[in-house]
Amino acid sequence: MSHKRVAILISGGGSNMVALADSMAGDHPARPCLVLANDPDAGGLDKARARGIAVASVDHRPHAGDRAAFEAALMEPLEAAAPDIICLAGFMRVLTPDFVNRWQGRMLNIHPSLLPKYRGLNTHARALEAGDGEHGCTVHEVTAALDDGPVLGQARVPVLPGDNPAALAARVLEQEHRLYPAVLRRFAAGDRRPVWLP
Repeated sequence: MSHKRVAILISGGGSNMVALADSMAGDHPARPCLVLANDPDAGGLDKARARGIAVASVDHRPHAGDRAAFEAALMEPLEAAAPDIICLAGFMRVLTPDFVNRWQGRMLNIHPSLLPKYRGLNTHARALEAGDGEHGCTVHEVTAALDDGPVLGQARVPVLPGDNPAALAARVLEQEHRLYPAVLRRFAAGDRRPVWLP
């Protein structure tokens, strides 16, 4: 069988990228074809190299204020890798509608909240401030609106007495590493039914 080609976009250490890459083995319908970072020093690039995955980086800083130029530069290694699916895994740049539309229906993102709650940043602190009893993470299709798009999976964690944002974030991250590979496997097989992890 021919495997779906997956490009993974990262900005930092790439823990979700590692979870995704390591899951794409055996009878998995996809394989990683590229890990692409917006920071040449992103720690995840070395982790990808160690796994034999092609890597590229496009430093966003020289393109400050010119998102179109940054995305044009991003598009070069992406087009060359010819991915069937793009996974945003801690990729901290907001993408323009033009870029999103180019990959519409083939681009996934993981977000550390139970969307539609807490789009954007500082999700763990916001959940604590709101007094929520549970928190979690969501994998969704990327659309032009930030942290929007059809939900493809969610995992939930209880908010515990005495939690701080760091403790809550660590528990959510464990679930991200379970959820994202589960969603990718199903999505790569052509199945868009959401994955609900307890």
